[in-house]
Amino acid sequence: MNKKKWLTAILIIGVLAIAFFWGGNYQKSPNKVASNSVESQVVGSANTTSNQNVDVEPTTSSDAKTTEIAPTATPDETAKPVETVKPTEEVTPSENVTPTDTAAETEDVKPTETPKPAAKAQPTATPKAAKTSVPETKATAKPVTKPDSKVATTETKQEPKKDKFLTDPVPSGKPKPVEWQDATVDKKKQLTATLSVSAATILDNMDIFNKDKVEVLPADGIIYKAQKVTFYEGESVFDVLLREMKKNKIHMEFSMTPIYNSNYIEGINNLYEFDAGELSGWMYKVNGWFPNYGSSRYVLKDGDVVEWVYTCDLGRDVGGYVATGGAQK
Repeated sequence: MNKKKWLTAILIIGVLAIAFFWGGNYQKSPNKVASNSVESQVVGSANTTSNQNVDVEPTTSSDAKTTEIAPTATPDETAKPVETVKPTEEVTPSENVTPTDTAAETEDVKPTETPKPAAKAQPTATPKAAKTSVPETKATAKPVTKPDSKVATTETKQEPKKDKFLTDPVPSGKPKPVEWQDATVDKKKQLTATLSVSAATILDNMDIFNKDKVEVLPADGIIYKAQKVTFYEGESVFDVLLREMKKNKIHMEFSMTPIYNSNYIEGINNLYEFDAGELSGWMYKVNGWFPNYGSSRYVLKDGDVVEWVYTCDLGRDVGGYVATGGAQK
């Protein structure tokens, strides 16, 4: 009996010592807790005394373990759990403690994996889709612009057509050309006209005049003084000139130009084209107008005034530039 009492006393002292150290502030590993619980199984006979003073609080792994997440952990860093195992103040062996129960209690407490804190997703205000008001496109009839009559006339106006002998249209009010082959001369009807031949323009251009022709150039430039001549109805300007030059024994040279269907006067009184420059030659006018066709195609009328003039500037110096395609000055 004494041995049992001593043994009991020793055990009580040991339990108290264990409780003293168990209730301390320092942390003990779970393995030590398990070993202490195993030792408590040996105390079988002291259950009655310890049960009267100590309440056994079941220690579970959930009570002995708390996990704290450091507030400073960032979403990219893994939060390290700080484990603080708080031991119960007093552990006394319970009456009905079986080895299986003790084994369950002494299992190593494995800290559960701490889930990584999810990165706080800042709430982004989803912008409401702005209503884009699309203006309705109404089909509007395009105004039809009527072309200006003047512009249309200008655009549609074509160049005047020339006749088969390359003659431009004759101005309004002027006699149209008559082909000499179709002309009918009535010698029973005599008519009168005025005829003159002048080379006075050469006098103003002696610097370009052919010096070899100075002796054939009249002092006043007049080759045939203006006078009335007789002609037959249906005769042309060329017919009257040819007859009067022969009659007055004045030199005259000409040639037929089929492309214009008219005789071309090359020279009168030995004064030829190009004798006073490359733009010089003979021209004729009737009643002050320079026809745009040859003298063989111009049929005279009673009272016409015919003038043959020598030009040194393609008609500009005698007012006949229109006849050569330019503008009269």
